[in-house]
Amino acid sequence: MGTLTALAFSLATPIFGFALAPPSMAALPQSVTPVAQLEASVSASADGDSAKPASAAAARDAGPKLSQEEYVTKLRKRAKIAKIHRTLGIATWAMTGVAVIAGTVQYRNLYGVPLSTKLGDTPCVQGKGWPNQAQCSGTPWFHAITGFSAGALYFSTLSLAILMPDPDNASEGNSQFGKTLRTHKLLRWVHLGGMISQMLIGTMIANPGLTGLDRANDYSTLKMLAGVHLATGYITLGALSYAGTIMLF
Repeated sequence: MGTLTALAFSLATPIFGFALAPPSMAALPQSVTPVAQLEASVSASADGDSAKPASAAAARDAGPKLSQEEYVTKLRKRAKIAKIHRTLGIATWAMTGVAVIAGTVQYRNLYGVPLSTKLGDTPCVQGKGWPNQAQCSGTPWFHAITGFSAGALYFSTLSLAILMPDPDNASEGNSQFGKTLRTHKLLRWVHLGGMISQMLIGTMIANPGLTGLDRANDYSTLKMLAGVHLATGYITLGALSYAGTIMLF
């Protein structure tokens, strides 16, 4: 891919794997989303212990004791952070998608189709770079900018996830919500691994001085690395999309 591709994807977007969500409420209909359950949990908790979901009460009994005031304070803080966290998470997902598309264009220009194109048949060598030949040399600015933007959003969302309290041990239990949240959290290892791989492979491709590879003499090797890089990008985006979708809908 192009220069600075390594920064196109940063570490783990919380809404897609690191955010801990509140427990489900028995009184809520099945169609209510996890985000709505969070807001409902805050309202119910503010009315007193008798109004709390059974799962929340059980989680509190099993862990360190919290006063009613402490519990409500933590839950309200969680709800407040979650609103910003959700917005940044969606923005991160969207920007990651744009960065992957930009990487696909960059791959097409430099390497042609994934398996058979020789160096002399690539769009850049034939003067058919898209949207123009400027994409064939120097820094691929659109790809770099979208990558930097995705990284900044990623780190911001991760920071909010770290600050978000979890007084209910939300992923425990056998409810449908708990199972969904465990799947959501499991997917983080897929996209986190993808992000790390993107950084490592992107660094190798974008900095020939580190590896001694160049397009003229090591075209096949660079094309293989770029193909793995691109495929990893799509797998990572897929994991992010699925992890976010099951929590938002």
